[in-house]
Amino acid sequence: MSGPNVWSRSRDKMRLFPELFAQCSGEATAYGRCVAATTRGRQELKKDLCAKEFEALKTCFTNAAKKRAR
Repeated sequence: MSGPNVWSRSRDKMRLFPELFAQCSGEATAYGRCVAATTRGRQELKKDLCAKEFEALKTCFTNAAKKRAR
């Protein structure tokens, strides 16, 4: 399963992250605000509190990656 190209493919994908992140800044901001709002003080982030925002960010990253691959 792990071949010689596994690490180079992973590095290549990680190099794209800043570009994809820049294309999804609105979604990333909304997710960050949700996380910050739900974890004030010593509160822990609970599962699914920011699911809607996370899904929007995930969809944006996926779409941006698909556009990049063309």
